[in-house]
Amino acid sequence: MQTSTLASFSPNERKCLVHYRNGREAKNGDELVQLNDKGQITDVGVLIRAVPGNDYCNGIIANDRSKSFVGACMCDCLHVDDVATILTEKGLEKRLPGK
Repeated sequence: MQTSTLASFSPNERKCLVHYRNGREAKNGDELVQLNDKGQITDVGVLIRAVPGNDYCNGIIANDRSKSFVGACMCDCLHVDDVATILTEKGLEKRLPGK
């Protein structure tokens, strides 16, 4: 899977994009993970109401399980596919054999 990074866009194009912490373009409907300043997961859900042109506090995380809506600072979020890739790189994608 090839994802766009901020470096692949001109400065003017960057101003019009909404992007995650790692530079991947964010789109409404994406499943995402929100992190705090220590890298701990604080919320998980679906991105809604994100508007291009604003990098911070841009969008809402809709969490169906808790029926909550949380403000999403995109610089504190990662797409769930990117989190899955990180887990695979660390060898953590599979459950250990159980009893």
